[in-house]
Amino acid sequence: MTIILETSHLSKEYGNKRGIRDMNIQLHAGDVYGLLGPNGAGKTTFLKLITGLIRPDQGAISLFNYQLPEQFEAGMQHVGSMIESADFHEFLGAWQYLELVARFYPTVTKKRMEEVLELVGLIKVRKEKIKGFSTGMKQKLALAAAILPEPKLVILDEPTNGLDIEGTVMFRKLIKQLSTEKGTSFLISSHMIHELEQLCNRVGIVADGQLKKEGYVTELLKNNQSLEQFYIDELELSKEDRESA
Repeated sequence: MTIILETSHLSKEYGNKRGIRDMNIQLHAGDVYGLLGPNGAGKTTFLKLITGLIRPDQGAISLFNYQLPEQFEAGMQHVGSMIESADFHEFLGAWQYLELVARFYPTVTKKRMEEVLELVGLIKVRKEKIKGFSTGMKQKLALAAAILPEPKLVILDEPTNGLDIEGTVMFRKLIKQLSTEKGTSFLISSHMIHELEQLCNRVGIVADGQLKKEGYVTELLKNNQSLEQFYIDELELSKEDRESA
């Protein structure tokens, strides 16, 4: 399998001692990889390191065979991302915002902009100001921006925050469609375990800033337990290890 993302001993520690330590993850072409963990476990830190929002204390990142951060622009040219809460120039309309994003991608056409707005269900409100959007609508617009350049890898941090049931179903269908039809790979951090169980072929569980367990969903669930129960069991083992240390 072609490795498109690989981290080796990736570490980042903040003043409060939180962060990540020795994160070693491989993402293969075609993977839909789910990153699970409690709040403060280090999931967002990991995604920020990959997307260049922060720099690591140590470790290596290879993205499409480019070394980050030294070859950041080359590595990120086939990556779309949505990290943490969506943030916008709220005086713009949805269409104007995508026009702004499209300036970074010379190959993006107006037809493509229409396509992504249709995919996320915002085509009818494309002229409305973002300041009037609900949290869920802003999440949809951020998702539209992430997939706008037809990236080979999409990195999403809690993408279903603020989405209603209809929006969550849309998200699920969109991921499956892009993965199946376009071969798009995904790295998704989420608390929606039931959604990830349906979407992901591989998952990694992060606790206390470390990758505690990863594997193919089919292998992790061969005892017919749910991904949620597997996740709870792994967190309990991590807690016991921490208390006995």
